Amino acid sequence: MEDRVIPDGLRKCPKVYKLVLTGGPCGGKSTGQDRLASFFEYIGWKVYTVPETATILLGGRVKYEELNHDQAYLFQKDLLKTMLQIEDTFFNQAATTTDKNVLVICDRGAMDPSAYIDRPSWLQMLQEIGVEEFDLLNKRYDQVIHLVTAADGAEEYYTLANNNIRKEGIAAAKELDGITRKAWLGHPYVDIVDNTECKKFEDKVLKVIQVVCDRTGTDTQDRLSKNSRKRKWLVRSIDEARFVKYEQFNVLHEYLLSDNPENQIRIRSREQNGRSTYTVTRRDLHLGDQFVETRTQITFREYTRYQTMRDRARAALHKQRRCFMVGNQYFNLDIYTEIPPSAEKLQLDGHLIILETYTTKPVGEPVQLPDFLTIEKEITGDKEYSMYSMSKMPVTEVENSS
Repeated sequence: MEDRVIPDGLRKCPKVYKLVLTGGPCGGKSTGQDRLASFFEYIGWKVYTVPETATILLGGRVKYEELNHDQAYLFQKDLLKTMLQIEDTFFNQAATTTDKNVLVICDRGAMDPSAYIDRPSWLQMLQEIGVEEFDLLNKRYDQVIHLVTAADGAEEYYTLANNNIRKEGIAAAKELDGITRKAWLGHPYVDIVDNTECKKFEDKVLKVIQVVCDRTGTDTQDRLSKNSRKRKWLVRSIDEARFVKYEQFNVLHEYLLSDNPENQIRIRSREQNGRSTYTVTRRDLHLGDQFVETRTQITFREYTRYQTMRDRARAALHKQRRCFMVGNQYFNLDIYTEIPPSAEKLQLDGHLIILETYTTKPVGEPVQLPDFLTIEKEITGDKEYSMYSMSKMPVTEVENSS
């Protein structure tokens, strides 16, 4: 019998979690950062808060609207270089902390400047600085939270009074919010926190704390009331002609042997244009049927080592993932490129396509879904459609491969 092991990266040891708070004007970043810091410090984490580089520089009497094209380009280039250096200072401090988990909260991240410059100039800038967009978007941060501007859905709270740099009216704020949101399209873990179901700003803050707790696998013990949960739908067909802009990745999931049947451990590679990121995820069963997930970014070397621990009783899962936005909602669409044996019966017209999103709306309550997708049914909570169930190999095939 093969030994069941837990990868070193998933043992109980301190983690460093790098989070970006971004969004439109008057979205609540400053308050959200402060409340997040207080919450995680209260539960025993070390927290670093990275200031917004643009506010620091613009506070030095730089008037962006007065800059010509060359000056604006140089300013954005210097802003990005400064941002990366400031962040690295905090990242380095976080890496030396060995006695507790560390949360680094960045007030905006390295992809935000791309919203304020044309695409060719942005790519030229990255080349001159010597950084890859793939790394900034996919590797640098563990999670991105976009806080939708109060100008979209909470107009009565929109104000210019709490930021001397802010000059946008409501219409301009909405437009800027959308542009900023698109800058992060393709990041593996984006959460959009809007103003729906928020009777007061405190509700929005609780949403922010909840989505970070969900992603970090932190048990809130029912302290937060505005829960955001993943919901999933089975898709029958796609109208490609009407599909919105998206980023596409080739994703491979493989399950590892575990020393406890209540623990699920899987590794993932996520590839785009020949560049890949790698993660290992552990799901621990809590409170009967609730799982808490812990994700860790790993190197290619660690990834290949973990592959030697693959559970041969489970099939690898191959899929194309499309990341896109419709309005304020961020979606993932998984198109399985190889149907695992246990999932063959789940196909529709020879395809297996699953749509997912995070929402505060409970299962059964309508969610506005993309109208270019034909939805068959909701499958939230249906274990047949879980990756863990679909990966299970039929007994005869396991015996033949052993």
